Amino acid sequence: MKTFVLLAALLAAPVLHAQTVWKLATGYRAESFHTRNVQQFAAEVERAAQGALRIEVHANNSLFKLAEIAQAVQQGRAEAGETIMTSLVGDMPIAGADAVPFVVRTYADARRMWDLQRPLIDSHFALRGLKALYAVPWPPQGLFSTAPVKSAADFKGTRMRTYNPATVRIAEMLGATPVDVPMVEVNQALVAGKLDSMITSALTGVENQVWGQIRQYYGINAWFPKNIVFVNQKAFDALPPPLRQAVMQAAAEAESRGWALSESIAQESVGELQRKGIQVGRAPAELDAELKRLGERFSREWVQSVGNEANKIFIPYYFQR
Repeated sequence: MKTFVLLAALLAAPVLHAQTVWKLATGYRAESFHTRNVQQFAAEVERAAQGALRIEVHANNSLFKLAEIAQAVQQGRAEAGETIMTSLVGDMPIAGADAVPFVVRTYADARRMWDLQRPLIDSHFALRGLKALYAVPWPPQGLFSTAPVKSAADFKGTRMRTYNPATVRIAEMLGATPVDVPMVEVNQALVAGKLDSMITSALTGVENQVWGQIRQYYGINAWFPKNIVFVNQKAFDALPPPLRQAVMQAAAEAESRGWALSESIAQESVGELQRKGIQVGRAPAELDAELKRLGERFSREWVQSVGNEANKIFIPYYFQR
């Protein structure tokens, strides 16, 4: 591990007589690949720091609920945390760039988006006494359907599962009726004939075993929502310089590892859907073109709602490929 190149610096530093302990709160299950990545990050920091810094990972909302984590870290009630970036948009609208539908279509696009978004997130975090460590995307959102679709016209008169304002608007734009169904009730709704389609990741489809009524999965890659791991700035600044360097090196490795994990899991999940009898493919050309136009519309609306700061992401994103 690259992190261990810092051992020499740590050994040369003054002896640390007391161990520093950080509590890191996350709302995700211990089995989630995000949480496993966080746990590996914590272990690598502790090894590189020779035990001078220990990060305790508190998963599954056990320390704070997901929606409370950012504020808890800001207030110093936990030293570090992980949350999905869309949970920050109420206080930090720029955090929603990665959830604008049909803009980011590949992992390479998602990477470019994060490179443009990161400096703005860093600035907003600094104002709030926070420091971003790394961010990792979830597998992209795909389209599940009980029947083949070729264009937006095929959604008219059907029912689409929705779970937030963006998915409600997508359903309405496509001519489908929005149906608010929790993911745990999706199979029941499908069997009862209450749903015809939904947008969610292949991973979520596998975890909820949606095969049966679902016949089609289209890799439309509607958006790549990211989780972000961050720390209280005062807690970070209280570390000796070699420890701060060790944390940031481990964070860089966790980000690289997490992106690779996300892409691998996305591919594995699509493969599992195929093995369960679901037809897997890309969106037909007509539907793909229609979704791209929706993305352009969502982009304009998001820029108008967020203001000039949004242009710092979308202008270079669209024009500096």
